[in-house]
Amino acid sequence: MRKALQKVRIIVCLKEVPGRDTRYEVSPDGRWIKDSDVSFEISECDEYALEEALKLQEKHGGEVVLLTLGTERAEKLMRKGLAMGAEKGILILDPTNQITSPLAAATAFAQVLKNEQYDLVLAGTQSDDFGYAQTGVMLAELLNVPHATIVMQVSVDPAARRLQALREMESGWFQKVEMPFPAVLTIQAGISQIRFTPLKGILMAKKKEIRRVELSSLGINVAEIPRVEVERIYFPEATRKAEILQGNAETVAASLLEKLRKEARIL
Repeated sequence: MRKALQKVRIIVCLKEVPGRDTRYEVSPDGRWIKDSDVSFEISECDEYALEEALKLQEKHGGEVVLLTLGTERAEKLMRKGLAMGAEKGILILDPTNQITSPLAAATAFAQVLKNEQYDLVLAGTQSDDFGYAQTGVMLAELLNVPHATIVMQVSVDPAARRLQALREMESGWFQKVEMPFPAVLTIQAGISQIRFTPLKGILMAKKKEIRRVELSSLGINVAEIPRVEVERIYFPEATRKAEILQGNAETVAASLLEKLRKEARIL
């Protein structure tokens, strides 16, 4: 008799970030970019987290649920995740962009997940925009569950309710860790090949459920949570310049030697 499939329920946290191929302009106040004409997409590490969740689901069965935070605009990235294969989504609506720090985002996610059943929570190691690499770890602490960061490989045993993860360390080293369900893992980019989104998936995604949760309904006093305020963003200023030395070989050599001594100060 065939053994019954042990299923897992996986929550995948997604973040909406400006597209990597977008031409950016700094907003008039100098604190963010002009986002009215910017295309947004799923942060790269989060997309790999979703891919890993879908692979685990294909192997063990179960359900993949997306969780994100933002304005109504974030529905677009959720539809992309649903088209890839996730079953449903939860959108925490923050219409005035009150959430400005990893701790605030983790707090909002934790409040929602306290009312959800889950075995695993997967998130990207860091986001493409600010790259704090803190939200997943803070979420694990708020949920009081074990966690592992910078994960490159995951295997689960639903029957034993345990998992093994391979973490990327410094200098080419890796660390294998084992922990019980439920747990939070932050996934590194490049862990696998992101699947192609088929037309059938795109059409089916339009009918899948996205449950909206108002940030104000979570009982969070955002003003009391330590926050990050951006003072200024700007494009890097060029610090190098090229200069073409004119003249014959002797003149160019003498000029180059002079510049190396007096300007570069390396002779």
